[in-house]
Formats: sequence, structure tokens, C-alpha cells
Amino acid sequence: MTGWLPREAADIFGPGATAEEAYDLLTVDVPTESWLDALTTARDELGCTYFDWLSAVDEPGTGFLVCAHVVALGGGGTGSTGVRRLLLRTTVGHDDPALPSATGVHPGAAWHERETYEMFGVAFTGHPGLLPLLLPEEFEGYPLRKDFVLAARVAKAWPGAKEPGESHDGGPKRRQMQPPGVPDPNEWGPLKGQLPPAPARPARAARGAAAAGERPARRNRSVTEGSASQTPDAPWQQRPAAEPPARKEPPAREEPEPEAPPAPQGPSAPQETPAPKEPPAPEEPPAEGGDPA
Repeated sequence: MTGWLPREAADIFGPGATAEEAYDLLTVDVPTESWLDALTTARDELGCTYFDWLSAVDEPGTGFLVCAHVVALGGGGTGSTGVRRLLLRTTVGHDDPALPSATGVHPGAAWHERETYEMFGVAFTGHPGLLPLLLPEEFEGYPLRKDFVLAARVAKAWPGAKEPGESHDGGPKRRQMQPPGVPDPNEWGPLKGQLPPAPARPARAARGAAAAGERPARRNRSVTEGSASQTPDAPWQQRPAAEPPARKEPPAREEPEPEAPPAPQGPSAPQETPAPKEPPAPEEPPAEGGDPA
């Protein structure tokens, strides 16, 4: 079983059905003749009653891949209350793309089928009114096909068609590569046959072994010898290889010797106290009328 399918895809949708699941999306491919039966089975047995969208993809060399996205909102045959998504796909050829209309299973598919028919040219038989929806009535072709000619890219100037500094009327300096769907303006459109041919790229001149000389043999060199394009120096120009400097070892660290504790000192001798100086004797006053003694 694949994803949330209760049984194998071939047992549910019939022979030729395959299923795969990626990013929480279950995809089932069915043959063209099983298209309506697959939509009915998804609605009645798997509970995919909600129709989301229908469209197509142009696969070159294969056909148109018509896709219908339906959702189970809970309950139904899955027995789950969560949202489960299912993408049903089938392929119709490019020669006569036609498919039965899904409006009998999901009426909301009517507008989606009109848009798919208008953009890709896939006809839905049994559709109540397959009328134009988006394009004007005078529009010709199916614009989402890979082989549709993008006429607007030729009829009008397109951003990037001119180089900076070029005038509007002047042509581009070089012919650029056209993207898919855009024809050569010199082969289709209003300027058909009026543009100069694209300049051809000059071919490389043939070089003989005698004219160009033989290619020297490739030599493998080491990193020290340099590249092969470097010529070796003359003997007198070669410098002697410098010897790498000797590695200096750090000097051994000398451990400091522990200092001896100071010897205990005895009590010091008492210092002599100087004797106090005697005050000078007072001078006697001179005697009256006489000389001092």
C-alpha cells in the first residue's frame, strides 16, 4: 500500500493505476479510459468530496498530463479525521487531445475544463458549454503549449533586447540566443528577411606540426621545483639552499637557593645616656661707682 490508501492502487482504481507519495501528497496515475471511474472512486470510496482544481501540463514527446486535485476533509472510507490530498493524473496524446468531462462527478470542474481547453487545446467531451473563458474571441492558438510562438517577443522591444548605450532604432550589436518559443525575428514577424545574418564564428586555423612545432612533453614537477613553464636557472645563478636555522632550546631555569634564616641576636648593650649639661652661673651686677671686677 502507498500512503493512506487502504489497498493497492490497482485494486482501488483498476488495472494500470500506480501510486506514489511525496510531501504529504498522494499521486495516482490512471489510464485515460479510467479517468471518470477514478474520480468517482476517489469521491465515493476514499471520501475525496472536495474538488480543488483541474489543469494540464504540456510534456514534449509524451502528451498533455491532465491533473485533478481532490481532498478528503475527514471521514469517508479512510476512517480518518485529518485532511488527505489526492492528485489524479492521466495523459492524452498531442494529436487528438480529448478526455471525458468530469462535470458529472464534480460540477465545479466546469470552469477549470474551460480554461484547460482554452490554454492547452484539450477537449472535454460531454461538457455543457466549452466556451472561451479568459482570451478574446479573435485569439488564435493555445498559449500554454510548448510549441506556441511568443509573437510579442518579436513584434515589440523586450527588456534586455538592447545593450546599454544602444539607440531604440538601432539593431543589437550581436544576435542573442532566443528562448524556447521565441522565433528568429529574421524568419518570422514584421522584420522577416530585413535583418543581417548572424556573423559566423571564425573557424580555428589548422595548425600543422611543422608550422606550430611539436608540443613539448609535459613534465611533472614538485612544488619546490615550480611549474613546467618556468625555466631552470643557470648554475651560477642558482643559490645554495639555505639550511633551516637550528632550533634554539630555551635555557634551563635555575632554581633559587633558599636563604638561611638570620641567626638570633642577643640583647644589645645599653647605650650610654649623655650627662646633662650644667646651667651657666649668673653674672654678678657691677658695683656702684666702680669698675666691674
